[in-house]
Amino acid sequence: MQILIKGIKTNYIEAGEGDSILLLHGWGSNIGLFQQLIGHLSRAHRVFALDMPGFGETEEPKEPWCVDDYVDFVREFLAVMGIKKTSLLGHSFGGRVIIKMVTGGKSPAEFTKLVLVDSAGILPKKSMKQKFKTRLYKIGRKILSIGVVKKLYPDALENYRRSHGSADYNSATPVMRQTLVKVVNEDLEPLLSSIKQPVLLIWGDMDTATPLSDARIMENRIKDSGLVVVKGAGHYSYLEQPDFVCRVLDSYFSA
Repeated sequence: MQILIKGIKTNYIEAGEGDSILLLHGWGSNIGLFQQLIGHLSRAHRVFALDMPGFGETEEPKEPWCVDDYVDFVREFLAVMGIKKTSLLGHSFGGRVIIKMVTGGKSPAEFTKLVLVDSAGILPKKSMKQKFKTRLYKIGRKILSIGVVKKLYPDALENYRRSHGSADYNSATPVMRQTLVKVVNEDLEPLLSSIKQPVLLIWGDMDTATPLSDARIMENRIKDSGLVVVKGAGHYSYLEQPDFVCRVLDSYFSA
């Protein structure tokens, strides 16, 4: 289904009846990866999931967004859909949006329970080697941006970016690349202690994108939280071990 949110054609799914749960996907993902989860949760709940701007079948924003822009977008979705009370489940980037949404600003809905699955939000500490590589990259980018260099070597800057960028960065459009830079450089750790809702953390112990150490930090900072480790799973723990994750969710939402 499609709906207009903040002037953006937005793709979403609504299924089931009961207490509401809103699912927010990760960066570079879409609601298609939530199909199994939606099928299971909708047996006992009214489930909503949307492709966030720039992903799946939802249009990308016209200019680069930050996390707050995505928060405002989700709040508008809740208002338009008439959702007054809901639980929230976010994977990776979706978890980042949830953390920001429940800790600041006025929302049209009351948030009951939260689930953060392999969530982003903790800014990784950089080693001296990583800092040095970042500095070198910025110097190289600045040199290749000089007018005369761009004229002589028109493809050099783009090739340089591709050789140094992540897969997410390289596969994105120019607007979404700038959005990614804004999003990943925001550290949400200081907000964690302000979360008032109960939080279930679900994490793959083999996750290399948002390592298990991030989950430990969140568990320590969030007052009412509990961590379930999914053995042998990586960053997409809910896809890699769906039966186990669904059992954990059933227990959490029925409590």
